[in-house]
Order: sequence, then structure tokens, then C-alpha cells
Amino acid sequence: MLFRKKNQPENQAPMDLEAVMQKFDRESNIRLWEGWQKVVVTCILAIFSLFCIYVTLFATWLEELRLTTFVAFIVCLAYIVYPARKGKQRVNFMPWYDVLLLICGTGAFLYFAANAETIIQQGSRFAWYQIVIGILGIISTAEACRRSVGIPIVIVAGCFVLYALIWGLSNPTLWGRLNYIVHYLFYGKEGILSTPINVCSKFIVVFIIFGAFLERTGIADFFINISNAVVGGFSGGPAKVAVVASAFEGMVSGSSVANTVGSGSVTIPLMKKTGYKPEFAAAAEASASTGGQIMPPIMGAAAFLMADYIGVPYSNIVVRAILPAVLYFAGVFITVHLEAKKEGLRGLTKEELPKLLPLLKKVYLLIPLILLIYLVSITQRSIQYAAAIAIVAAIVVSFFNKENRITPKRIWEALAAGGQGMIAVAAACGVAGMIAGTITMTGLANMMINGIVALAGNQVIVALFLTMLCCIVLGMGVPTTANYCIMAATCAPILVRMGVPAVAAHFFVFYFGIVADLTPPVALAAYAGAAIAQANPMRTAVTATKLAIGAFIVPYVFALNPALLFIDTTAAEVVVIIITSLIGIFSVSASLEGYLLRNMPWYQRIISLAGGLLLIYPGLVTDTIGIALVAVVVALQLLTRKKAIA
Repeated sequence: MLFRKKNQPENQAPMDLEAVMQKFDRESNIRLWEGWQKVVVTCILAIFSLFCIYVTLFATWLEELRLTTFVAFIVCLAYIVYPARKGKQRVNFMPWYDVLLLICGTGAFLYFAANAETIIQQGSRFAWYQIVIGILGIISTAEACRRSVGIPIVIVAGCFVLYALIWGLSNPTLWGRLNYIVHYLFYGKEGILSTPINVCSKFIVVFIIFGAFLERTGIADFFINISNAVVGGFSGGPAKVAVVASAFEGMVSGSSVANTVGSGSVTIPLMKKTGYKPEFAAAAEASASTGGQIMPPIMGAAAFLMADYIGVPYSNIVVRAILPAVLYFAGVFITVHLEAKKEGLRGLTKEELPKLLPLLKKVYLLIPLILLIYLVSITQRSIQYAAAIAIVAAIVVSFFNKENRITPKRIWEALAAGGQGMIAVAAACGVAGMIAGTITMTGLANMMINGIVALAGNQVIVALFLTMLCCIVLGMGVPTTANYCIMAATCAPILVRMGVPAVAAHFFVFYFGIVADLTPPVALAAYAGAAIAQANPMRTAVTATKLAIGAFIVPYVFALNPALLFIDTTAAEVVVIIITSLIGIFSVSASLEGYLLRNMPWYQRIISLAGGLLLIYPGLVTDTIGIALVAVVVALQLLTRKKAIA
């Protein structure tokens, strides 16, 4: 459907945002249902959401029963909602092979659910038909993930499973190895039913439903408008709006592509209108939107997984994530500011800016989010309870906004949207669990850890660099939640072995898994932004990587000096590291942009880069040298600017 987004410039051609989403976001490529069939599918999705809310809040089921029922729902809905291939879909059509896969996959997990206690008591002794059922369950989960998420993660999982089947296990017979794999990945707690799917079914689902309700209050438009009112009038205002709005939206959204398309449909045309090059406009939105994945409290749903893996409260993760996220967005903001000054770009005119006072009257839209953070961080309530209360609060605050009032019909639609939103996340968690399980049962994790530790010697910085490369490669094309699960199983233990605190190690691999959405060749957020801006995709991805330099620097800061994560530190140390890191990021950004107070010659860019990196590396000596180098560049810039004026 072609439409013009609110606040989109008049001279901007309508953008087919649905086509952009379908091309770059697998979750948006859904089957077409109309009439009574659509009503039935909507009802199933809404009932699934209600089922999840009931189970997470009230049920005391056996864990195997709860998880297998949950995955059975996910597999069933994946085949109902997502077609086998992208492209034009026939309305109300589902081919026979999809029906067969639905029955086999759903049936496999329902068989496990119906016989959970018996299967638990069996140990590792399984009949041939149980092995066949397990294989069907594994294949149907992988195919559900391929349809809803994409093929890269499935290829990774397939390679690990094939390795286990052919080389990785010591059992001499093929049937024996197959039996062990199925037992481990399907019937055990180290595969599909491991930590990722467990956390997803307990915590993530209610937050996805909360996000669906919050979206219907009109909070996304509020974020964009309030950002416009606050920073839109400054030099290069639309790009700064993209950064601020994406930071806000990231608090409640879990998709970098969805963030890019959602706010980018407004900000990218405005950036182009005020003089930004198409590639830069698309890159600014993509880098800011990708940063939404690291913005607490949701963090692309990875915060819940991280809390479970490390064994700390969720509120602990959220608090530690604040400063790194602020530094990341500060880096992007600084770069777009320098680009605006370099190109002499203006902000929006007074006529184009929304009035701040009327917007402040809608600040009540933030109540559900503030209430959620309060309940999770301050009170002793469970995460599920906090999310449920926040959902009720979202419905209540909508009554004060006539345009976005949540009626009973819209409640049902929000429940259905929440149910649909769970499919891709849960399917990805299931496959991520398979990858982690295969790595564990074959001993690959230890081999990787020992290999990188041996290469690094005693140099932590070398281990960090090698781990960064692993994270970027393994994270390409993999969604946030699954991405972090893989990183936590493969890469985080490497850094822990090298003496990096567990929290810092997990944050490090999480950050570098995320930047795969920006780094070529698989830079889906950048490509989505390029489609809206009608820009060159590869140049956009390269520019986005430069803009997101903070995502490459900040992890090294908290890995080498965990004070940034409030680990074993004092308030004074935190203040010092924030100041030096901000100056360092500013200096590095200026070097990459080639502009500080005026255009920088090559030698000033080198000095600025060196000074910035030294400030980022913790230590009194490095900070002192870094400050001195930055001061030299600033002095040279001031001197040459005075000469130019004279």
C-alpha cells in the first residue's frame, strides 16, 4: 500500500514502506488472509497472546509441558502466517506442503507435551519412532525460523548439526550419533528447549505484547515530534532528530530494520531536503536505529537473556546498559553535527517545527514506560507482573488521546499483533538454542576458546579484537536475540577466560553482534535506509559503519575498564571515564569526518585519531597523552581559522 507518512515533505514521492519492509525485514513478508479466514487467524494469534500472559503470570506447569506447548503454538503460527517464499502471495491460499509441515511440526511438540513425564523418565533410551518425531520437530523449527527470520541463522545451525553428525561425536554408528543429537536438541534442555526459548516464553513474550499496545497509543509519533521540537531547529536538525527519536524508539522496539523504516520514512526525506547527501541521510537513520537495540530497558529483548545467562537481576543489566548506550548515541550525534557544520546545513524553519507546548501535554504517553521501569527496577515485583501492569497502563493512557484510543477492537488487534511479533523471536531463540547445544555437545566451544586464548597470549586487547571479528561474522543476518544467544555460548567465555568480568564480556559480544546490521555485506538496516533515501546501498552501509564508530569503541572501553558498567568503581572514576570517553569519541569522529572547527588536513586527522583512541584506552598516562594530542589539534584548528578569517 502506498501512503505518505505524517509530516513527510509535500514534494517527497510516496514511499512504498511495506515493500521496503518485506525486502529487508523477513518478519514483514507475511501470508495474505482476507474475510473470515483473516478473522480466524487474528483470533488464533490473539488467543496465543492471552495463553502466554496466563502461563507466565498464573500457570505452574511442568517446565517441559510449558515449553513444548509454547513451541507447538509458534511452529503452527509460523506456517499460518509466513509463506515459504518471498514475493507476491495468493490471497487465502496455503499450499498442501505447508499444511503437512504444520501438522508434522506442531504434532511433534504436542506429542512431547502429552508424554512429557514419560519421556523425562526414559533418559536417553528412545524408540525409532520417537527419533523420527524429534527429527520432524527439529526440521519444522528450523523451517519456521527460515520463513520468519531468514536463511543465515539456519545455515549456521545446519553446519553445526552436520559437523556433530559427521565428525563431532565419538559414537561409532550413524544411528547412534543421530539418536544422541535428537535426544540432546529436541528432548533435552540443552537444545530447542534451552535457556533462549525458556526466557522467551517467560519474559520476552509479555514485553512484545506490551510493545504492541504501546505502539497503538501513538508514542512513536510523539517521540519523532518531541525530537523535532527540541533539536530540529539546530544545524542539520533532521539528522539529529533521527538520532534522538531512534534512541527513544529503541527503548520499546526490538528491530533495527523496523526502526529504520518507521522513523526513517519521516526523517530521511527531511534530511535530504535540508542538504544531506542521500547516503549520509540513510546511514544516519540506520546507525541510530540499530543503536535502539542497545538502549535499555528492552535492548532488543536480549536484556532478559543476558540476566539469565549471567545470573543477575534484570534491573542490574538495565542499569549497566545506560552509559554505554548514551556514549553510542553521543558518537552518532557528534558525527551528524560535524557533517552539518562541514556542509553548512541548516535546521528546520520555525514554520516546519512542531510547537513544544502542545506536545508536552501528551507527555502522559510515557507513563506506561516509566511505570514499567519503576516496577522492574525499584519494586520487588516480577518482570511479568510489571509488563502486565504496563499493558493496562497503556490502555488507560490511550483514553486521553482521541486519535489513538484503544477500543476493545484495538485491544484484540494489539493481542494479535503481539502474537505475530512473538513468532520470529521465538523461532530464532529455538534455533539459537540448537546452535548453542551443538557447540556444547561437540566441545567446539572449548576448542574455540582455547584457540583464541592461545593466539592472544596474555594480551587482552588481542583477545578482544579476535572476539570482535568472530562476533561480527557470526552475527551477520541474525536477529538480536538469537545473535546474543550464539555470542554468549561461543565468544563470551573467551573473554571471561582472559579475565574480563562476566557482565563486561557479555555486553562486549552483544554489542559486536548488533553491528552486523550495519557492516557490509549483510547490513540490512543500512540497506533499508538506502531504499527509502534512493541511495547506493553499499556506500550507505560503509557510511553507517563510520557513523556507528561508537559501537566499535565503547565495548573496548567497558571491557578494559568496567567502571563504565558500574563494576568495582566509585562515582569519581565513572565521571572521569565518561568525560575522557566522550572527548575520545568526539576526537575519533572528527578524524573520520575530517572536520572539527574547519576542514582538517591529513596530519591533523591522524593526530586526532591517535588522541581519541588514547583517551578511550583507560589509564592516567594514556589519558594525559590523549588530552595533549586533542589539545594540539584544537589549537591548530583555532589558529588556522583565525588566519582564514584575517
